[in-house]
Amino acid sequence: MIEEGERNFRFEPGSPSGRPGQAGRGNWLEYSILAGLFALVWLFWNTWLVYPLKLLVVFFHELSHGLAALATGGSIERIEMVAQEGGVCVTRGGTRFWVLTAGYLGSLVWGGSILLVASRTRLDKMVQTVLGLTLLVAAGVWVRPLLSFGFGFALLAGLGLTAAGLLLPGPVNDLLLKLIGLTSMLYAVLDIGNDILARPHLLESDAAQLARETGIPTLFWGGLWLLVALAGGVFFLSWARPGRSREPSDPAEIE
Repeated sequence: MIEEGERNFRFEPGSPSGRPGQAGRGNWLEYSILAGLFALVWLFWNTWLVYPLKLLVVFFHELSHGLAALATGGSIERIEMVAQEGGVCVTRGGTRFWVLTAGYLGSLVWGGSILLVASRTRLDKMVQTVLGLTLLVAAGVWVRPLLSFGFGFALLAGLGLTAAGLLLPGPVNDLLLKLIGLTSMLYAVLDIGNDILARPHLLESDAAQLARETGIPTLFWGGLWLLVALAGGVFFLSWARPGRSREPSDPAEIE
């Protein structure tokens, strides 16, 4: 109820209507959705169903390298991607430590931030649209060559996410964002284990390059990044968990 001159926003954590009797059901529903999405990503990890999401995370990884270069006074020369879930970001200048560190941990931050927004706000449509436009801008400015797999993927992904944000209902965008967020967070952890800890002999991994820059072994950087990624994953999941309030967006949520 809204009384004249006073507005009270009361809603129970996890309950879209603020009614205590629905709080538990809302929490379990949110838990089920997150757990179900995580299970689907895990089960179909090596199939074509998750392949486009993994490519999107590779793009986040490479873009994070570039953004770290820009943030530390450098520039992005170009971003390339290949169909084998690989890519490279060629930068000039910037602080080498942060540029190399930003790849794996950057994809974790992308995923965690997307998951938080999807779980704690009702801005799903807007965020999906902005994410799609970000990919389109990044593709147009930095992904090269134009006639390449990387540019084609970034263009199609950007158009698809933008269209989803503009045309699909909020709940669908919410699920898509959570799926992207969980995949990005999981990929960051698995990629560190596969590329660095399981194959420390790879000369061009981010950790191997940082080892050459610092004289500290590749396995040290891989282990450190894995610990940070796991801690970051726990942090993001704890803040995205059911029971966290979402901003009310319609009169039914205001009493």
